[in-house]
Amino acid sequence: MEATVSNTGTEGKVWGGGNKPLNASYGKMMMWFFILSDALTFSGFLAAYGFSRFKFIDSWPIADEVYNHFPGSHGDNPMYFVALMTFILIASSVTMVLAVDAGHHMNKKKVTFYMFLTIIGGGIFLGSQAWEWTNFIKGSYGALETKGGQILQFVDTRMAEGDEKMHRVSVEDFAHASHKERVQHESKDGLWFVSEPALPKYSVQDVVTGFNAKSHLAVRTQELMPNIERLKASGDPADAAKAASYESKYVNADQTGQKGVLTRAESEKALKDAVVYVKGANLIHNEYGNRLFADFFFFITGFHGFHVFSGVVINIIIFFNVILGTYDRRKNNYEMVEKVGLYWHFVDLVWVFVFTFFYLV
Repeated sequence: MEATVSNTGTEGKVWGGGNKPLNASYGKMMMWFFILSDALTFSGFLAAYGFSRFKFIDSWPIADEVYNHFPGSHGDNPMYFVALMTFILIASSVTMVLAVDAGHHMNKKKVTFYMFLTIIGGGIFLGSQAWEWTNFIKGSYGALETKGGQILQFVDTRMAEGDEKMHRVSVEDFAHASHKERVQHESKDGLWFVSEPALPKYSVQDVVTGFNAKSHLAVRTQELMPNIERLKASGDPADAAKAASYESKYVNADQTGQKGVLTRAESEKALKDAVVYVKGANLIHNEYGNRLFADFFFFITGFHGFHVFSGVVINIIIFFNVILGTYDRRKNNYEMVEKVGLYWHFVDLVWVFVFTFFYLV
């Protein structure tokens, strides 16, 4: 039996491999596929960060107190340096647009110039991120960590006129290093899977001794102060009892959203649970607060930094190919500049979300 085939007259309109989808070349389509998959990866990381932050929202570090360094300045400069980093990266995205446009006009000189500026911007951003990591790892003030993993920081309760909150105090300003011999923990002593890479600068007793000698010091906890007035006005006896508990334990219970500062008596009680002195942050200890904060910071900003580094390397390769006239001899001319430009814009866009999640929200 013969099969009957009807001719609908649409065969010529169906894509059979000859036409370009969305009028894009194979290379650009593959770059878009890569960007889409990478966007889903970053979305998963940022979603995990968001869920973790929401779960520990009452003890999450305050960004303004963590990212407050600026080269050449020892004052409190929250977000200034990170804002400068962001501006430089966005500016490099602008120069990449100009390089792509120059490629469309077959202007080799301008492509070379703007690609060079893009590479410089990416290099400055990477150097700035390395400096930011260095300060994050080194820390500024130091703190004590309790058995339960809580971080105890120290503040000066003496407030000058115009101060909105108590200022942090460095442990090094009041701790007295003892001359007693301290034994470094090794895996053969007790827990076989735990070893101590280096002894902390101070023992817990050194810090406690110095604290007891300074009556104006107090311990600041990870916990953020709730709205006490709202708790009192809720009419719920449990909320009223909670508000009374906060007011009896914390000297700044009325400062909603600030880290809780314990009274002197509560401070001395809290120090009894301290087990180790920590300074800075790593994957195990974090002087700024919840250790998950440091874990996510290293992983997400490091993963993005790797993308920026890869982009800079690719841009350098394209830059030298432009100088050698490689793309002048190709049929598609400077399309390679456009493809790497798509990747660079994606990297910049991802940083906008990382910047928002870690530094602004």
